[in-house]
Amino acid sequence: MTSALKNKWILITGASSGFGAAAARAFAAEGARLLLGARRVDRLEQVAAESRQAGAAEAHCRGLDVCQTASVDAFLAWARQTITPRQPSDARLDVLINNAGGALGLDTVAQGKDEDWEGMLQSNVLGVLRMTRAALPLMVSNPGSSILNIGSVAGRVAYEGGAAYCAAKAGELMITRALRLELNGTGVRVSTIDPGMAETEFSLVRFKGDADRAHKVYEGTQPLLAQDVADILVWVASRPPHVNIDELLVKSVDQAAIHKVFRRKPKTE
Repeated sequence: MTSALKNKWILITGASSGFGAAAARAFAAEGARLLLGARRVDRLEQVAAESRQAGAAEAHCRGLDVCQTASVDAFLAWARQTITPRQPSDARLDVLINNAGGALGLDTVAQGKDEDWEGMLQSNVLGVLRMTRAALPLMVSNPGSSILNIGSVAGRVAYEGGAAYCAAKAGELMITRALRLELNGTGVRVSTIDPGMAETEFSLVRFKGDADRAHKVYEGTQPLLAQDVADILVWVASRPPHVNIDELLVKSVDQAAIHKVFRRKPKTE
């Protein structure tokens, strides 16, 4: 067990599935204490239960919509009370994982829909800003604490149909870089972990439940899995307090670049 994370308080957004759920289980295995938030409370409660079974010192959950300031503020008030119920003013958060986000649609700019654009910018950009603003009072007096933002290769390389999502993840990258400058001297560490193609519910959400279309994204490849990213988050968070992993870009071996993916031919009888 990594002693650096045992009994530490870890807050994870979007923890009901994908990277967030895998991260909850991975930090649980290190004996951490978890504060889990997501919109799908039923699935969130299941992840919290699984985290307790995996070894979490504590695992608490509450509904959270990072697109709504009132929801974020209520969540952090609950988190403060949960961390230090008798003296909430002394609460200290050790790791904030801004994971909630995702893509909606694959339309060109000419065919794009306002609701998709607004959803992506709300969750991936404003959600990160809201959560970080609300959590910082629990972190700035806790040197060695970490803000880990989930980015994407899409924030570094544009692709057709990805204008809004690429813009949103580029925004996350710039938020991370600006935060690192603003928090210099506090001891708070700020990182972005930017995965390439990873098989989670990402494509199913992007294509609004079209399972066949989502499956084709990964067909013939061996993509990253949620557990791969979760392992990285644990590693980054457990570095010595004076070490900051600024930016970590990770892709599967099959993905050399956004447009360069090796696909195996299906086996014939």
